[in-house]
Amino acid sequence: MTLRIGTRRSKLALAQANEVAGALDASGVRTELVPITTAGDRGADPASDPAGLKGLFVAEIVRALRDAEIDLAVHSAKDLPAGEDEDVVIAAVPQRASALDVLVTRDGELRPGTRVGTSSIRRRAQVVRWRPDMVVEDLRGNVDTRLRKLADGETDALILAAAGLVRLGVVPEHVAPMSLAEMVPAPGQGCLAVQARASDRETIEALSVLDHPPSRTALEAERGLMARLGGGCALPLGAFAEPTARGVRMVAIALTPDGARFARTEVDAATPAEVAALAALDLSAGGADEILGLVRP
Repeated sequence: MTLRIGTRRSKLALAQANEVAGALDASGVRTELVPITTAGDRGADPASDPAGLKGLFVAEIVRALRDAEIDLAVHSAKDLPAGEDEDVVIAAVPQRASALDVLVTRDGELRPGTRVGTSSIRRRAQVVRWRPDMVVEDLRGNVDTRLRKLADGETDALILAAAGLVRLGVVPEHVAPMSLAEMVPAPGQGCLAVQARASDRETIEALSVLDHPPSRTALEAERGLMARLGGGCALPLGAFAEPTARGVRMVAIALTPDGARFARTEVDAATPAEVAALAALDLSAGGADEILGLVRP
């Protein structure tokens, strides 16, 4: 059996797919990569997809999976919309890479007036709260493009996902991890989600060797919070969950894009569903529904 792996064509997506392919090959399962160009890669308008920006990067891959053009799909978990489909399941969550964001600077300094480039409203809002003396500018492109713009002086600093740099094998000269006090990551950041058709028991069984229960627990908690808060698009919502000896702990934050208003919580519970429910209640009590309502389509 050769499993066809659907993936985006970006350098990072291919690195992620090859990570999964390597693990499957090591378990004796042959694989073949099937690169797919998504609407998001073509620069489509987020309003054109019911799931918003996130949906643009996964919809065509999921369609190919449903139509049996591929046998499994590898996604950055943070790109998956919060809703679950009955016919497609997350069959495996491999061991999570770092969930944290990192700060990359041109010269290692963060002076007042430093220009920080990011296209994420979650990152923008938290930078404004953390360092109101810095200037946040819209900066788009893949990792290589952003690092080139930094080197060319188009911006003074970048905020990137640590996992993306590790998977690409990129080590900038001036890079520092950001703590959860400074920057709560996106739900699912650092996780891969490997999807299969719910009816394809053979593929699901083959993928079981990839599943890392602690990483799945964390992802289920973070996606559970997204679902409760209506996180179908790129909202200014951060969440980080991790298993503990007594269950699951979660840190979560929701902010207005200008950082002026925010709700933050840190909760513990026995299961991913319970911790997501508690975090959602806490955030809602702090005004998260109104805060996130300001940026929902």
